[in-house]
Parts: sequence; C-alpha cells; structure tokens
Amino acid sequence: MSFIRPELAATLTAHRETIAAGLVGLLGLWLLVAGSGYVVPALGLTLFVFALAWGVQALRRSRFQQEGEAPGIVRVTEAQIAYLGPRTGGFVGLPDLMEVRLLTLRGRRIWKLRPTEGEPLHIPVEAEGAEALFDAFATLPGMDTAALVAALSAEGPSDSKVVALNAVDRLIWARTGAGVVVR
Repeated sequence: MSFIRPELAATLTAHRETIAAGLVGLLGLWLLVAGSGYVVPALGLTLFVFALAWGVQALRRSRFQQEGEAPGIVRVTEAQIAYLGPRTGGFVGLPDLMEVRLLTLRGRRIWKLRPTEGEPLHIPVEAEGAEALFDAFATLPGMDTAALVAALSAEGPSDSKVVALNAVDRLIWARTGAGVVVR
C-alpha cells in the first residue's frame, strides 16, 4: 500500500535528478552559512555552485523528456545513436553527424539526423529512450542546449521548403565547416 498518489510518484520520479541537485544545494548552502573557519564555508560554496550547475542541466534534461509513446527504441552507446523501429531504423555516429533537424509531420514530432554519408535517421521524439538524445546532442560542438529544449517546447517559424503533409522543418544544429565551397 502506497501513501503517495501514483500521479505524484510519477512526477517525483521524473524530476528526481532535479530534486537531488536541490538537496545537495541546500546542504552546500547550510555548510556555507553555518560553517566556521575557512574550509567548511569554502566547501559549502563549492557544493552549492556544483549543485546549481547540476540543477540547471537536470532541469533542461527533464524538460527534454516528452509525454506520450511512439514506436521504437533509442539507444546511445559510445557516441553512436541507434534507433530500432517497427518499419525503419538505423545507426549514426556522433562524429559523422552533419545536421540535426526537428520535423513536425501530421502533428508528430521527429528528429531528423543527417550523417555525412547515407540516409538520414528519423527518430520520433516520444520513442522509448529518446531522452538519452539530450546528452548525446549536448556533446556536439556548438550545440546550445537551451535552444534545443526551447525548440521542443515551442512552435515557431520554420526554414522549411516542405509544403506537403502540414510539415514544419526546423534546423537545430549543423556542423560548421562542412559542405562544398563555391567560388
């Protein structure tokens, strides 16, 4: 028998990393204020700053998670993204990734990962394990994680040339220095 409602338990579980960062921050703040001498307040300040940075990343990571279910499983292993879906799937290495786009087709949002060679990999935002993509995308050079989270939560103007299927195509990240130079 549980004393916590299932909805509250699900919310607490989804935000457990943010809550842990907040508790570590409170411990650091307590050490900073209540500590005497030089070592304990310095340790408290260090702990508080660490918890603040951890909390910001944890909050972004929790906002990146999407509600709903889509077919397929996403796995990120050693700088390689794998998507195994019922009809499609594939692998793309992070060093080979040229472009990350967020598509909206018929109300469903899909990550479009374009490698240097081969076909692009399409991953539904709500696929199982898709929250691991946040950490993978954060390692890309020049990726703004705040803009990444904002792109998931807002519907703004697109740079799309796709007219069919009520599609929205938004460029999230592109590798700089890639492509053909025309003179």
